[in-house]
Amino acid sequence: MGDALPKFTAAAVQAAPVFLDREATVEKACELIVEAGDAGADLIVFPETWIPGYPFWTGSASVFSGDIFAQLWKNSVEIPSSATSRLAQAAQRASAYVVMGINERDTVSRGTLFNTQLYLSPEGEVIHRHRKLMPTFTERTVWGMGDGSDLQVIDTPLGRIGGLICWEHEMTLAKFALYAQGEQVHCATWPAYSSQNAHIDFGMRQYAFEGACFAVSSCGVVTPGSLPSELGGDKVRANGGSAIVGPNGEYLAGPIYDKEETIYAEIDLEVALREKHSRDVAGHYARPDVLQLIVNAEPKPVATFTTAADGELLEAATAEEVVDRLQTVRDYLGSLIERIEIDGDSEVNEALAEALASINMAAAGMWSSK
Repeated sequence: MGDALPKFTAAAVQAAPVFLDREATVEKACELIVEAGDAGADLIVFPETWIPGYPFWTGSASVFSGDIFAQLWKNSVEIPSSATSRLAQAAQRASAYVVMGINERDTVSRGTLFNTQLYLSPEGEVIHRHRKLMPTFTERTVWGMGDGSDLQVIDTPLGRIGGLICWEHEMTLAKFALYAQGEQVHCATWPAYSSQNAHIDFGMRQYAFEGACFAVSSCGVVTPGSLPSELGGDKVRANGGSAIVGPNGEYLAGPIYDKEETIYAEIDLEVALREKHSRDVAGHYARPDVLQLIVNAEPKPVATFTTAADGELLEAATAEEVVDRLQTVRDYLGSLIERIEIDGDSEVNEALAEALASINMAAAGMWSSK
């Protein structure tokens, strides 16, 4: 009989937020999460920076005044916070995994935002976040850059789930980083300018086909009157395009345009497995002897702090260990001098002797300081 692969229902939410109003948007999000859960969804994906809205206004001069940024910052989401707690409770009530696009507030600098995908579990916990690696063009007036520490696929009972944000799907190596982790279900989030309709269409179908995975693509939408006039109003054309794509590159649901709607499709991981028979780009169809990707997964803090007291404690705790290591190296060099005979090369022998003398002096100094 063998192993049974997961089969479940995924949902892509296409809806307008309550722009620059965190509490109202979180309330709407919770309602949509529970609604999708009641409809049978096990995985629910929301658009890019849906809380409290994508900054469609970055193309205007007003972005440089700082006033709108301040409003966005004040309505953005910290992790953890009461906002994430409410979202997690909704995910638990829906018994579903939720991928929510948020403007994430940096809790350290108090002045930086990140474009973030927040991952919530059916148990009501925050289990992962992914920050957009490179804000696109004028987005750099709003968001900072993420790092490789969260470019990860997470293991769940539904399969291996990963995600990218908007034009990260143009970053070939970022895509391969997820493929290389065995991604089975991809969560894509977009603001969905109408000018991007074709781009999102072929981008999502290509992603699913190339990775032999499912792609759940959630796109933003600006409905009439939802975006305040000072932020662009009805002049902004963002008409969605949410869809769910199978591993053969064909649509399972959508795309949908010009309306708020949640779409659903069945995800059967055995279908993806069959597609990988012919192409597994991070497995049997890869040539790591010719082409390799290196991902720096280390977090990149802007500063590392220490104190004099910390330094004194470290020195006191490791002085004896350092001496022991110096003695080990001294003994090793001594054995080299005894065992290695280098005819006519006095310079090498002198260098070894000088190194041994230096280590003896260092060890003696360490002992005398104790």
